[in-house]
Amino acid sequence: MNETGLDPGIDHMLAMQIFDEVREKGGKISSFVSFCGGLPAPEHADNPLMYKFSWNPRGVLLTTINGAKYLENGQVHEIPTGGELMHLGPKITKVDFLEGFNLEGYPNRDSLTYRKLYGIESAHTVLRGTLRYRGFCHRITGLLRLGLINSQPHTSLHPQGPDITWKQFICNLIGQNSEILTENLKQILKEKMGLSTTQIITLEQMDLLSDKQILKKENPFDTLCHYLSKRLVYGPGERDLVVLRHAVGIEWSPDKFEHRHVEMVCYGDSNGQTAMSRTVGLPAAIATRMILDGEIQDKGLLLPIKRDIYQPILKRLAAEGIKATEGSKFFE
Repeated sequence: MNETGLDPGIDHMLAMQIFDEVREKGGKISSFVSFCGGLPAPEHADNPLMYKFSWNPRGVLLTTINGAKYLENGQVHEIPTGGELMHLGPKITKVDFLEGFNLEGYPNRDSLTYRKLYGIESAHTVLRGTLRYRGFCHRITGLLRLGLINSQPHTSLHPQGPDITWKQFICNLIGQNSEILTENLKQILKEKMGLSTTQIITLEQMDLLSDKQILKKENPFDTLCHYLSKRLVYGPGERDLVVLRHAVGIEWSPDKFEHRHVEMVCYGDSNGQTAMSRTVGLPAAIATRMILDGEIQDKGLLLPIKRDIYQPILKRLAAEGIKATEGSKFFE
């Protein structure tokens, strides 16, 4: 049983639950927009990126330089790899739900593959995206412009090379003398590198313009990953948050339409399990138990997109406190 965590996993199940119902009742799916994100709870989003790691740091940063493909009003759009996603993402994806969280989103890889997987070829819009707190993408763009999210080896970062500080490395990246005053360096970052005041403050607050020594990992990307994995961590008593949201357009007849949404918001236990560990681990554990108990008879590589698989899992997740709410609006 594959893709039986949160995203992918619970997102598959909640989506298929709607799609199967609509098909049975004679409707068709006209659009599907899905977002999911693992975040620190708002009261603990207390660093410049407003983010803390509840899973693989390298995987998190890789999503910022991935490409993406999605369908909007019948037109396929592609964003190339390399960081354009952080610049274009929030402009493309208007996050107008759960406004108290002040979220933004960006497309996540190739959304078009889900048209066939879900059987929603009728949809003119299909987009799956990632959620972050508003401002995350702009701040990450500053790191990208400096070349800090670059996996090419850098001579200054060879583990056997001389010691180097973050300020020295930033100067190296932009071709400046490392003896420059920090205030002058900030001015150059603004005037010559085009960084905004917010992006420069982000660098400063994360000590990336400081005399703190770097633990070198061959290239800027892995060096930054290691640094942030130690810095953007959950402290004692802090909790995380998972937000998942599907927005589905449904056509019941030529003159009757429905906008339906399903939302799931889960908080971690500040003195126990994280929301990420529960929403990833519990569905996988439930599916494993179903296989062992013979409830799942199908053979081969499976996904939780069949009703006799996703319904029992969603029911048991609800008993564990992991459940979604629905809302809808009809119009003609």
